[in-house]
Amino acid sequence: MIAKPLDLSRIKRALPGVIFVFIMTLLMGSAPARLFAQQTTADYDAERRRAFALIRSGNLTEALPLFEKLSAARPEDGEVMFYLGFALFGKVKTLKDAGARRQMRFRARAAMLRAKELGVNTPLLNSILESLPADGGGDDIYSENKEADAAMRDGEAVFTQGKLDEAIAHYQRALQLDPKLYTAALYVGDMYFKKGEPDKAAEWFTRAIQIDPDRETAYRYSASPLMEQGKYTQAKAKYIEAVIAEPYNRLTWAGLARWAEATKTQLSHPRIDIPTGVTPLKDNKMTINVSPDALGKDDGTAAWMAYGIGRAGWAMGKFAKEFPDEKAYRHSLREEAEALALVVSSVKTQTKENKIKTLDPALARLVKLHDEGLLEAYILFARSDQGIARDYEKYRQANRDKLRRYLIEYVTSGRQ
Repeated sequence: MIAKPLDLSRIKRALPGVIFVFIMTLLMGSAPARLFAQQTTADYDAERRRAFALIRSGNLTEALPLFEKLSAARPEDGEVMFYLGFALFGKVKTLKDAGARRQMRFRARAAMLRAKELGVNTPLLNSILESLPADGGGDDIYSENKEADAAMRDGEAVFTQGKLDEAIAHYQRALQLDPKLYTAALYVGDMYFKKGEPDKAAEWFTRAIQIDPDRETAYRYSASPLMEQGKYTQAKAKYIEAVIAEPYNRLTWAGLARWAEATKTQLSHPRIDIPTGVTPLKDNKMTINVSPDALGKDDGTAAWMAYGIGRAGWAMGKFAKEFPDEKAYRHSLREEAEALALVVSSVKTQTKENKIKTLDPALARLVKLHDEGLLEAYILFARSDQGIARDYEKYRQANRDKLRRYLIEYVTSGRQ
């Protein structure tokens, strides 16, 4: 199985400070803090601006020694430490020796950990730390086609030097050698975006999406030029598709949050607090816990009893019957949807029997979701856990339109 390569353009248990600085000095062999000791704050700020300008231009090779010096001078500068890790990841692409690449990834991770300790806490940083093993991990493989893989590595090497046209040529060659290579098309688009050619970037992002519509990156990248052009409606559509592709990737929601911030929109799920719960199955037993607030009222909240009963039935045997290929019980989408549907059924029964004077707002929202056919989408986006998440891909295959409707009609509209 081919591992997904770590995306350079995505890069945006910390060690105690003193220990970290000592380790980083040993690892980097870089200039000690005295390089800036006699310089003024203005000198530091000027070098800092220069380093960040190199990062923005894509020239990670020249940026790296500056960030090494800056981080040695002021190891408390979280942003500098973050982009030191960025530049170190770029350096990996230029190294021929596998051991040296591993050591460089280890150093990059250490810089990212230090940045987090200093208060940098972005979805991008957290995503990178989750994807990179503590020991630096092994080399990523772009393609099983060795020539295509080599072309991708050549493209990455020149990209880190800011040579965007050369990188494009290498990535295009990789795609010719391996027409299903998603990252090749994606990276060509990214290079055109960095060159300030959004139309060409969009063409290549579209090619990447055609190769694999269930990966989020090309959707998210294609939203960036739209955001810069103020085309917020089109950008929202791209961010929504990114969420549908990978809803449990924090970067997808960060993209949608960017749109929300620009348009002053409050992202939200319908507020439905369930006053009934069940304990995890243990020794073939499960306990239903019911809040006193769910009983003795005329607002329909007694219906929540059905939720616990429904879930208990799945844990006590129905799961094994419905999922015979799975050895152990897990919380599933079908279980949650069925339990909530039982609540809806109870509400409707109480309504027919005139037992409800004013329906509880949370129950009204639940009934509406159910009747609109969006209950499963709500569960997958708002109430998912590790068990439910395992059912997402199968549901998406036949219900992409419902997932999209939920995100448009609820999450990005503020509708309750």
